Amino acid sequence: MESLNAEDPVSVGPFRLIGRLGVGGMGRVFLARSAGGRTVAVKVVHAELAAQDEFRRRFAREVAALERVGGTGTAPVLGSDTTAESPWVAIGYVPGPSLRTVVGDEFGPLPPATVRALASGLARALDHIHAAGLVHRDLKPSNVLLTVDGPRIIDFGIARAVDHVSDGGNLTTTGAVVGSPGFMSPEQVRGDQVSPASDIFCLGSVLAYAATGRAPFGTVDSGVHATMFRIAHDEPDLTDLPPELSGLIRACLAKDPAARPTATEIVETLPVADPWLPADVLARLGRHAAQLLEAEGSSAEASETPPPPTGTTSPTAPAAPRRRGRTALLAAVTALVVVAAAGAAYTYWPRNGGTTGGGGGGRNVTTGPTRPAAGIVPAAFLGAWEGVLKGKPDAPYETSRIEITQGAAGAKAAVYTHVTGEQLCIGRATLISATDSELVLGEAEITESVPAQRCTPAARQTLTLRSTDVVEWGSGVAKSTFQRVRTGTNIVPAAFVGTWKQAPDTVTQPDPDRWSYVVTVTQGPVGAPLVRFEQAYPRTDDQGNQLSGTIRCATTALVGGAGSLLVIGPETRDPDTWDPDCAENGSSNLRIVRYQGKERLQVYGMSADGEPAEFVRD
Repeated sequence: MESLNAEDPVSVGPFRLIGRLGVGGMGRVFLARSAGGRTVAVKVVHAELAAQDEFRRRFAREVAALERVGGTGTAPVLGSDTTAESPWVAIGYVPGPSLRTVVGDEFGPLPPATVRALASGLARALDHIHAAGLVHRDLKPSNVLLTVDGPRIIDFGIARAVDHVSDGGNLTTTGAVVGSPGFMSPEQVRGDQVSPASDIFCLGSVLAYAATGRAPFGTVDSGVHATMFRIAHDEPDLTDLPPELSGLIRACLAKDPAARPTATEIVETLPVADPWLPADVLARLGRHAAQLLEAEGSSAEASETPPPPTGTTSPTAPAAPRRRGRTALLAAVTALVVVAAAGAAYTYWPRNGGTTGGGGGGRNVTTGPTRPAAGIVPAAFLGAWEGVLKGKPDAPYETSRIEITQGAAGAKAAVYTHVTGEQLCIGRATLISATDSELVLGEAEITESVPAQRCTPAARQTLTLRSTDVVEWGSGVAKSTFQRVRTGTNIVPAAFVGTWKQAPDTVTQPDPDRWSYVVTVTQGPVGAPLVRFEQAYPRTDDQGNQLSGTIRCATTALVGGAGSLLVIGPETRDPDTWDPDCAENGSSNLRIVRYQGKERLQVYGMSADGEPAEFVRD
């Protein structure tokens, strides 16, 4: 997301703008917030298009289609004015990347269990769209957004009511076919009547892309007409499609619309899995959500001038104010007092273990018998495991976490998170072999490195099952015992979540009101920036005498593990709240203790022994 510039309005209708999400052929899209605090995406049509009557009618039709669907599996309409000088529509903001971005640019093909869950979510959305009497007509990877709660279908610009999609209804006034080559149905290609079955064919193409990373009828690189010919006449290329997905996808891609399953039939055969996305994709969503919160925070200090009446846009945006922030410079700022917690015992592992992960099951839409989920990983290994590589369980210097999903030999079925005192590395490892007692991981690739470009891929890793909750981990000469831990979208123990301020009894400087140190812990998955530090303190001269200025620092840290201790990677500076005198800390582990009957959050550095920073609830 980009900041607003001088040409952007500060508000559109009743919505206050926060930043730019992008600019397309139709118009500008802004991130905004309603008076009630809801985050929305506002699309404002380009002036040159707004001057065209035909385009206005198309835009009004898109808005009407969105309103007709109502938000199930899509983004709900929260406001619009299609007759304004600059027509606009506000829809619920969908905090997630497109399927095209995730598969094509970032992570590659999705695991079979995730594709089944994707099919279930998209079928539910299409079922609702079709029940509203609409055909989407442009279902493709870039029009599918992935969120923690499931997929969302966007872009109803060419959606049409079923009773209005007649013969020739797929042609524009210039004779061009409506749709996206590569993800069209045979009916669209031929210009025939389009029904809800057309969306099901497109769904099959989208699912094939999600599972293999390729469009089943090729790309337009070989020519648009060649691609459209293959859609109309050739069988799909489903090379590398996992067998358990074949029945569903082939049924959707039947040339005869009457032979395809309906959205309702797909919904009835596919359960919803939770969590439905791989761990590294969930981490990406968590980082995106944190960036959104930071953007909203910076906007909150903008002008308090109320927005103009609905149907208007305010022409000029004010300069963005400096955002308040936080960072950890505790050693230079405070003298910490050790909490006397005699007899207090800390453990890195949850006493009662954790919930296991793994892919969800489900039947495929097929005329033949159903098949179990393909993969060689025994159920006992599925889920997340964490261990201490250096140090002790209550004082780790180096930790590792491995989350294992179902997959065939050669699949990247494991996501690992490795934290040392100075870096955090997240990667995906290839499954080499698996027996009932041993799992072997090989070739790996780095997907996240803090600091940037510091991590190297993990070597061969072996996990040996000792019990339902314990595995022995080995890599080269390194060995450790890993415990089963929580997995999913909300792995932070509830006791950590919230805002914490520095314990008053640990502030020893004069004028304590000028010293502020705050830690905010939010809920989310491993790999997301869930811990934020904010610090403010007086500027001083070389002799330590206080000056009039205030130093403000802010950092965030990715979560790398979550047992009774919360492990975080090195802090990353917030450039909007960063003084030259600020400094970033390395990795830390956080724990909850009780002092004088109340909870305290302790933050221990993982690079060396030392006293913790201590915080109480704000």
